[in-house]
Amino acid sequence: MVRITDLRLPLAHPTDALRAAIAARLGVPETDVVSVKVFKRSVDARKPRALLFVYTVDCAVQGEAAVLRRLAADRRVGPSPDTDYRFVARAPEDYYASATASALPSLDAPLRPVIVGFGPCGIFCALVLAQMGLRPIVLERGKKVRERTQDTWGLWRRGVLDPESNVQFGEGGAGTFSDGKLWSQISDPRHLTRKVLTEFVKAGAPEEILFVQKPHIGTFRLVKVVENMRAEIDRLGGEIRFEQRVTDVRIEDGRMRGVVVASGDEIRADHVVLALGHSARDTFAVLHGRGVHMEAKPFAVGYRIEHPQSVIDRARFGPNAGNPLLGPADYRLVHHASNGRAVYSFCMCPGGTVVAATSEAGCVVTNGMSQYARKERNANAGIVVGIAPEDYAADPNAPGPVSPLDGIALQRRYEARAFELGGGDYAAPGQLVGDFLAGRPSRAFGDVLPSYTPGVRPADFDERDARGNASLPDYAIAAIREALPAFERQIARFAMHDAVLTGVETRTSSPLRMPRGLDYQSVNVRGLYPAGEGAGYAGGIMSAGVDGIEVAEAVGRGMLGASPGATG
Repeated sequence: MVRITDLRLPLAHPTDALRAAIAARLGVPETDVVSVKVFKRSVDARKPRALLFVYTVDCAVQGEAAVLRRLAADRRVGPSPDTDYRFVARAPEDYYASATASALPSLDAPLRPVIVGFGPCGIFCALVLAQMGLRPIVLERGKKVRERTQDTWGLWRRGVLDPESNVQFGEGGAGTFSDGKLWSQISDPRHLTRKVLTEFVKAGAPEEILFVQKPHIGTFRLVKVVENMRAEIDRLGGEIRFEQRVTDVRIEDGRMRGVVVASGDEIRADHVVLALGHSARDTFAVLHGRGVHMEAKPFAVGYRIEHPQSVIDRARFGPNAGNPLLGPADYRLVHHASNGRAVYSFCMCPGGTVVAATSEAGCVVTNGMSQYARKERNANAGIVVGIAPEDYAADPNAPGPVSPLDGIALQRRYEARAFELGGGDYAAPGQLVGDFLAGRPSRAFGDVLPSYTPGVRPADFDERDARGNASLPDYAIAAIREALPAFERQIARFAMHDAVLTGVETRTSSPLRMPRGLDYQSVNVRGLYPAGEGAGYAGGIMSAGVDGIEVAEAVGRGMLGASPGATG
């Protein structure tokens, strides 16, 4: 196969135009192009009045070797890379090239690997271990995805929180109630993102995620996809146990020996993967108390901002706004504020809603979500400010040594303040962008109606409690105030008066990291594999899935006795 990049065609090009463009690039008759498969399709929106589709394709062509030799100097043409996934093997010369796992051996190990958490990282870790015949046991503190959905609606519709079954905890992890974004900027020389996308398609995701520029699935479709992946893990000998919260770990002489769940039962294991997600605060505290090495890391805090999706479409696509070939527009923005803080858009959800994402009583947390169709009236995104461990102390004048858990304390402080500003019933505080920029309280909402449920109450984000806390740290508020007008210079009407800010966004990423070595094991506990977003090694569905695959391979190498080079 031949890989061709940077093929540019108008939005409304006829179906046969792509094959003609391929033949022209290769300098061959169209009849020589035997087959075409689109690997990627993106949109060049730099000129809103002349938008283009940009294709990367793999094609079979007659006389392939001669064509490649003739075009060797053209960097846009070359052999298609091998993107097949290869499993960890028992010996370096023995590879499993098929992802069907139908011929993979089952290993009768005395102790099965244990995975704590069944979000994207845990799902892909369990799937790959099961495909290798290693029969993993998964411990998930929350419920199955459909039961979890009902509990989540309980908060959104009635203001009733289940601390063990919510947006953060349960089958599918936090990514289930999001836009279902499936792209990442991680380095991927082994094409593991392709493995992630392929498994999603096998489980029922739309096939277009394999080639569109910014693939997504959407919450309702993700529910069924996650269920199908669970069924496949079960079929291959894995086991997923729900409502199993890990309350302790057994560590002997610097080695993992098992975990204890809330019922008091102990599961013995020499290989334990921690795929916790970023909100398992009680489990982080247990691990810290048991001496597992961890350290505070930077993350970001801010608000959700909502605009009419039509405003974003017009700003990004000009006269092409509303074209069904394009779908709703998104954006990505960054501003470096004069106080040294970076302000940026986070988890932008076109045609979506702002959702209640707390997992603890007495706290308000926001996040964004979209369905597959992205047809809701508003666009939303986090507008967040980067913070670092030196910012975490409650008293900046006497911070003392930074604890790995200090970032969690900061999150809780501002989540509790948002709960108070919203009225104490899980409604969120909201402020019009015009009022926020002018430093005055909002009394009512205008043309942009906030989408967060169980409700948004007009508030003053500068209002302080008895402890002196506003809605966010002063430096964060100041940086966002400076950034919004700067963002308007990139997207018209971004700082429109009636746009709505909803507080607060604090769960952007894990506030700590559990360092691991090149073998993916904890630096001070052998057999413990910190993984995914909660451990500080991922940021979103795709990167978490890839990390889950790599950690599964590390566990497989340990259990199968393969060398580190025995992966494809």
